[in-house]
Amino acid sequence: MAKSAVYPVKITKVNESNFQLADDLLAVEEPLEIRIGYGNKADRKQKNISVTMRTPGHDFELALGFLFTEGMIEKVEQISQIKYCTELNSQKNNENIVRVELQENVIMDFSNIQRNFYTTSSCGVCGKASIDAIKTVCNLTTIQPEFTVKDEVILSLPQKLSALQNVFEHTGGLHACALFETNGNIVLLREDVGRHNALDKLIGAVVGSKNEEISFNNKVLLLSGRASFELIQKAAIAQIKIVCAVGAPSSLAVQTANEFGITLIGFLRDNRFNIYSEAQRIQLLNNK
Repeated sequence: MAKSAVYPVKITKVNESNFQLADDLLAVEEPLEIRIGYGNKADRKQKNISVTMRTPGHDFELALGFLFTEGMIEKVEQISQIKYCTELNSQKNNENIVRVELQENVIMDFSNIQRNFYTTSSCGVCGKASIDAIKTVCNLTTIQPEFTVKDEVILSLPQKLSALQNVFEHTGGLHACALFETNGNIVLLREDVGRHNALDKLIGAVVGSKNEEISFNNKVLLLSGRASFELIQKAAIAQIKIVCAVGAPSSLAVQTANEFGITLIGFLRDNRFNIYSEAQRIQLLNNK
């Protein structure tokens, strides 16, 4: 049985004049360990890749998206199976370990995999080195035809995202990201307590989709929070060309967007937004 994304609790609600007991729902946060199995059938090996705190649900998409955005795989065909390691887990932690089985012909050279997480402003890594690191783990040679999106479509996206955030509606504790067509129609949405996990789930869903019509081409990505370097890095690897964020972008996010030709929009709320890079993709009112 799939794990729930919400957890019921009893709380005491306090205001200026009184207090009352009430029921509440919290967003579930649990660890997910990602392992990979690789090598030939006679000499199969396993390596633990990551542990991330996530909201249960779409775990296989999360694992797939993570491996893709970290440059460990280039396409879903390199994977033979994704499964839970339930036989190695306790009942309490059931479905908290995922193993991704790679095809036998996939060669893993872990000495060439540089996994750096830029989660604080004091990491001591300069911006240029961080941007250059992206080029070593992904192929960004695909040239997509240029496309544009009307500003009125961009302005409509936050309300559409909010209306579809089912778990957030009950908990208020989740990040979300969504992929939209240029006309504003939604393609996919994913939620998680971690903003990077939400995007990995979304990217994993697209990479693993058997529907040829679901792709990153000519799509707009909307982030429910701020636009950090890590999120723009993942968008660059997926070759998403328009990224919108309800919150502010960081300086390194803007530098990364400029480096990879991504249109980056921030502060998309209250019927306004700022364009930080590649503004030519947005059809503004005065240009119509």
